[in-house]
Amino acid sequence: MNSQKGFLLSFIKYGENDAVLHCFTEEDGFQTYFLKGVYSKRNKKKALLLPLNQLGFSISPAKGSGIQSVSGFELIKNNDIYTDIKANTVIFFISDFLNQILRHENKNPGIFLGIEEFINELGRQNYQSHLIFLIKILKIQGVAPLINGGKYLDPETGVFSQSLTHQLFGEDISRVWKDIISSEVPYRIKIHQALRRDFLDSLLVYYHYHITDFRVPASLEVIQQIFE
Repeated sequence: MNSQKGFLLSFIKYGENDAVLHCFTEEDGFQTYFLKGVYSKRNKKKALLLPLNQLGFSISPAKGSGIQSVSGFELIKNNDIYTDIKANTVIFFISDFLNQILRHENKNPGIFLGIEEFINELGRQNYQSHLIFLIKILKIQGVAPLINGGKYLDPETGVFSQSLTHQLFGEDISRVWKDIISSEVPYRIKIHQALRRDFLDSLLVYYHYHITDFRVPASLEVIQQIFE
């Protein structure tokens, strides 16, 4: 049996009382765990199954070709973001996003610490923090755009050019990309309210070009309402 610390990305009820968890752990990256009995009537710990909750797990080895089982788990850090409607919407979107793009990610301290930093920013009511965080993920994975003197970001090549190559990447949106990528404190950058929805759309386009098998998260429509 070993211990793991990780962020819960998604969970699926299995049968009457059990669940399958997808987590991003500090030591082993993306992991899938089987959790027995969490939905039984007497088990109060099902309340801890919230997207991006940081949990400590006791893990039992897998039998044969099966998945590892959780023999116990505890909440590592309590926060109030789940009582904030806007923050809750952002959390569900990012957990949905990460559950997809981190499926094949091994141990990556940069991503683990990045998730923790993002949650702290959201706890400070920085409701644009997910936009910054998604660019930070691109930088960690080595596929962020390269900064040069161009005015317009070409999302397919990841290079700024002197001419418009995609309708979403006009001068204003491209400037925001450049500001965030080049900043040492990107979470302090303020993205104008009028640009946030288009900026999120531009992120999805860029991910489509640079992350294999990327698909738009099902929760996109809900988070777009924040910007209306």
